[in-house]
Amino acid sequence: MFVRNEVKSKIDGIWDKFWSGGIANPLNAIEQITALIFLKMLSEKDNKKISQASFIKEDYLSIFEENKYAKWDNFKDLDSERMLETVRDEAFPFIKKYNEGSEFNRSIKDLAFIITKPSLLSESVEALEEIFNILEEDEDGFMDSLGDMYEYLLSEISSSGKNGQFRTPRHIIKMITELVNPQIGEKVFDPSAGTAGFLVSAYAHMLKPYTEENGRLGANLTDNNLWDKLSNDTFFGNDSDISMIRISMMNMMLHDIENPHIKQSDTLSKRYTEKDAYQVVLANPPFKGSIDKEDKSEDFSISSTKTELLFVDLISRVLDVGGRAGVIIPDGVLFGSSSAHKTLRKNLLEKNELKAVISMPSGVFKPYAGVSTAVLIFVKGGSTEKVWFYDMHADGYSLDDKRNPIEQNDIPDIISKFKQKEKESYLKTKKHFFINVEQIKENGYDLSINRYKTIEYEEIEYPPTREILDKIETLTNEITDDLEELKGLINE
Repeated sequence: MFVRNEVKSKIDGIWDKFWSGGIANPLNAIEQITALIFLKMLSEKDNKKISQASFIKEDYLSIFEENKYAKWDNFKDLDSERMLETVRDEAFPFIKKYNEGSEFNRSIKDLAFIITKPSLLSESVEALEEIFNILEEDEDGFMDSLGDMYEYLLSEISSSGKNGQFRTPRHIIKMITELVNPQIGEKVFDPSAGTAGFLVSAYAHMLKPYTEENGRLGANLTDNNLWDKLSNDTFFGNDSDISMIRISMMNMMLHDIENPHIKQSDTLSKRYTEKDAYQVVLANPPFKGSIDKEDKSEDFSISSTKTELLFVDLISRVLDVGGRAGVIIPDGVLFGSSSAHKTLRKNLLEKNELKAVISMPSGVFKPYAGVSTAVLIFVKGGSTEKVWFYDMHADGYSLDDKRNPIEQNDIPDIISKFKQKEKESYLKTKKHFFINVEQIKENGYDLSINRYKTIEYEEIEYPPTREILDKIETLTNEITDDLEELKGLINE
């Protein structure tokens, strides 16, 4: 993620303004800022269509035709009092009616405008206008720069959510996406979508083969009518928090996905009944949570109320046969001794093909949490013959609360070795290796990498005892001679 320092400074300034303006809850602030960015994007797209229609001499009816004051261009230069009234009474109601009947519209209909301080709104609008002007100058492409800017905005959320939820670092998301390799035509699902980081990453990954060096889409994407597939029938997600649903929806739409399917739903409850529905699942589900036994779905293959176990079981259930998953789990899932832990791991090995267990250092999620985690990569169906393990020591950032960039980074090697692991030329090391499934079964289905890491001892050859004694005698004689010499000097 590359964001200019001047953009970072302006985003930091917006956060400070919201804090001092009485909106201290990060999710509430993000909702309001995202809505303003969304209004700006709608205005930009509307202007582009007006320009294109004029160029080819076709008629185009502006989406703001019946509500002109809802358009960014028409309220951005108003005085602060008038701007507050216009955004409250015109622009926010316009957003809530946008794309009526869609899942986005259903998620946004209860969005409230909670900015009450005119100066907070006018200063935020001014800062966002300046940010957009800067982004339009970027050589990497406006949409890529906008996405990076929004990711930085989201990264400013400094507190964990409920039930152990916290933002997954973007470079970890990208690594998992590379390993799972989603393709256009496949349905991608995140059962705990959060801000839609995994879905955005899958989208970017899918576009790579169709993107030219300058960031523009190649012709074959539109020629094959794949864009419609991407926009309307590819990205799916659930979250129990309506604020996260709104943020993730607008995040996807800011990335040009017109019709993401992200619903407010508890995927562990009886009301969620999907099975065999997706070809790809990417997820970092909540750790350390639990669900009411009475509300828990009856479709689980394990008896537990621990969310970190139930989500892995759920992912296997919602995957279509042959579907692929990349999921982050706390280390305890790998070696827990309860019946539910062992049954889950047994199912992963015997009802799926467990491709990889990647152990991550405990500082990856700092400053949010210091928990040790791992990544599971598996394919639904079949069974496992051997499991590839990788012991990640560094992810490119310091493992303290500051998370400063460092040179050490195992992620490129993980991606490279994962792709090479089935080739004859693959050579195991103490950092990455295969373990046969029979050995794992003998160890009670334990998937902890520490169970299988080989400890290399350096063999030391000692000289014969007679030689050691001779050296000691020689050394003793030398010390005795030195002492006699010292005594002589003192007596003089």
